[in-house]
Amino acid sequence: MTAPDLLTFGEAMVSLRSAGPLAAGGSLTMHLAGAESNVAVGVARLGHRAAWVGRVSGDEFGEYTLRQLRAEGVEVAGVSRDADRPTGLMFLEQRTADLTRVQYHRAGSAASALRVDDLRAPLAAGARMLHLTGITPALSDTAREATRWAAEAAAAAGIPVCLDVNYRARLWSRESARAVLAPLAGHAAIVIASADELDLVGEPGADESTLVADLFRRGVHTVLVKLGADGARAHTPDGVQHVGTLTVTAVDPVGAGDAFTAGYLSGWFDGLDLPGRLRRAATLGAFAVSTRGDCEGLPRRAELSLLEGHETGSVLR
Repeated sequence: MTAPDLLTFGEAMVSLRSAGPLAAGGSLTMHLAGAESNVAVGVARLGHRAAWVGRVSGDEFGEYTLRQLRAEGVEVAGVSRDADRPTGLMFLEQRTADLTRVQYHRAGSAASALRVDDLRAPLAAGARMLHLTGITPALSDTAREATRWAAEAAAAAGIPVCLDVNYRARLWSRESARAVLAPLAGHAAIVIASADELDLVGEPGADESTLVADLFRRGVHTVLVKLGADGARAHTPDGVQHVGTLTVTAVDPVGAGDAFTAGYLSGWFDGLDLPGRLRRAATLGAFAVSTRGDCEGLPRRAELSLLEGHETGSVLR
């Protein structure tokens, strides 16, 4: 069998969502969550081969995780089951119409036991792109070493590496993150970060142009800076391009950055030029924010044109 288009690894979690304050009680709905698995699902829905590697618990939540990924067409052959550790949980409450609050229960999870040996065989099988985030190395010492090893091994094997900074303040400090992520970026071909995360892969306090120039000197060829409602900037050695957002009614911002990444990588797999990759990234971001759940609303290939020229409240008959 040929190598997958996308190989990624990290922590897939179970997300339990409440439509109101958790303290008030009420029903919870269960969803698949996790930055890397979100990207894998987004890529797979657009017809690319995606493989996700990680460690999941032997409990029912671990089984749910694998079933959801398999149902989305994501390859999970390299996943290990861990009977001694729980699945990471994430609770989300719609605290106000404009504010979603998140609580994590992930300490000591199965995913935190990820180690280099979990990645050797999947990486040896090859991939067109290895996707990493700054979340996985924050989980534990072994996960940090596994991430470093994978980035170095992929780069040495000629596999392009995409690094999404995806900083999580509840997992580590900015100083600790910078000490790990700045060296990691030196193995990446693509670096993705929000404007307030970019200095975590370079000099603290430096401006965007300085940070981008440093990344280019270190071998990165594309730097994507996410700007939220203002879209994104793409830096390449040929210059800077900007993409705006599509006009949609935003109901849930969770997973929007992962959707953007999935769209960009899908465009890269399809051989689109930079403007085309950015348009697809913006399209997937729009689908993500206008539907609830981390990845449930991401489009399939036949749906990519649904938002073109639409008006709010449109009904397709």
